[in-house]
Amino acid sequence: MSVSTAALESSICAPLPVLGQNVTVPLVTGGEVTYAALDYAASAPALQRVWDDVAAYAPYYGSVHRGAGYLSQLSTDLFENSRRTVAEFLGCRADDQVVFTRSTTDSLNLLAAAIPADCQVFVYETEHHASLLPWRDAQVTYLNAPRTPAQAVESLERALADRDPYGPALVCVTGASNVTGELWPVRELAAAAHAHGARIVLDAAQLAPHHPVDIAELDVDWVAFSGHKLYAPFGSGVLAGRADWLQAAEPYLAGGGASRKVARRADGGVDVDWHTTAARHEAGSPNVIGVYSIASACKALTEAGFEGLVAREQQLVSRVREGLAEVPEVQVLSLFGDDAPRVGVISFVVRGWNSSHFAAALSAEYGIGVRDGLFCAHPLVRTLLGSDPQDPGECGAPEAEPGERSLNAIRVSFGAGTPDEHIDRFLRAVSELVREGARWNYRTEDGRCVPDRGEAARVRDTF
Repeated sequence: MSVSTAALESSICAPLPVLGQNVTVPLVTGGEVTYAALDYAASAPALQRVWDDVAAYAPYYGSVHRGAGYLSQLSTDLFENSRRTVAEFLGCRADDQVVFTRSTTDSLNLLAAAIPADCQVFVYETEHHASLLPWRDAQVTYLNAPRTPAQAVESLERALADRDPYGPALVCVTGASNVTGELWPVRELAAAAHAHGARIVLDAAQLAPHHPVDIAELDVDWVAFSGHKLYAPFGSGVLAGRADWLQAAEPYLAGGGASRKVARRADGGVDVDWHTTAARHEAGSPNVIGVYSIASACKALTEAGFEGLVAREQQLVSRVREGLAEVPEVQVLSLFGDDAPRVGVISFVVRGWNSSHFAAALSAEYGIGVRDGLFCAHPLVRTLLGSDPQDPGECGAPEAEPGERSLNAIRVSFGAGTPDEHIDRFLRAVSELVREGARWNYRTEDGRCVPDRGEAARVRDTF
């Protein structure tokens, strides 16, 4: 999945227009500033193209697969054409299915409900909770955090070779870490899984928005991702891949749309003939706008040229890493080392600072939105911080007061819509905060570090 330096330099494109790029926010120190959205790893802003496409469709909104009217027929065609667009975007094989869900979490829980009863699941402790936790009814082997890509492959091969009994198995792995941004050796892991008779599902939530994902090329069995990380609105996701386990499983939700035929039996019961297509796991009225927005984002990224988007993002990654390296108090978190390829997701801690205090100051004093906490990847962040599993600290809820060491981190993330100025402001803010300290007092309120709203506070309520 690497891209040559020459190719990067020759194909760089401009940032894509996104919603909110001109929104201004108040500063506690007075005045307003254009908001710098640097929390793409949580939710990327929707592309303007996506929003425009949805707005153009909205007057033609109609029920899907349910009506004979013109708007229903149009909406049904749009829904199914969106499925084909997503399949093309992911390089799906001819017999793969694309199932629309609510999110990556929903997609992986759907797959967890569809795996054979005796399936063994292998997952690294480095996974986001969406791919770490759904396998509650399976026999799960949690693999320790590897320190090199080769070590990741080796530890998986050993675990698969040692499994007993030798039956169905599934490997779940991220494509790009939501904490470090590092790319994982997906193709090599897929080869190892298949060599030992296992299947593999790729959590592409952080990979798909930053890098092309091709199911056939990577040779993975399934891919899961979320629309809200792919520059589309909230509430939609995808599970794409092999159909057999999905067709054999009970419907994820029982109801209209999943059933092909329902009839009463003579004994008073009900017989149900379930669909064998993707509709089997899409019961109920679907999120047509969410599905269409994902398809629109797929088209927008493809038409913009992923090579150019990757090229520009890699420039931003280099700029952020070089800028942070100039501040000795900053420690960037990494599993695979400085030379590991990565997307625009970088986490760090600052010596002498509570991470939540630092993130709050970036927001209140500079208008910069980042993330602090354990990023719904608690075991990984604790491993990277060298903390004991029982130490306090959790996602977005600081246990320490401002100025005290905290067992969480700060994450800056960016992508196709990030302007250069946001990166420059972020690096300047980090340097100033470390060198001069915060210009405002902060306190913990309801588990969050916030500006002190005492008599001297100049924060004005926006809403």
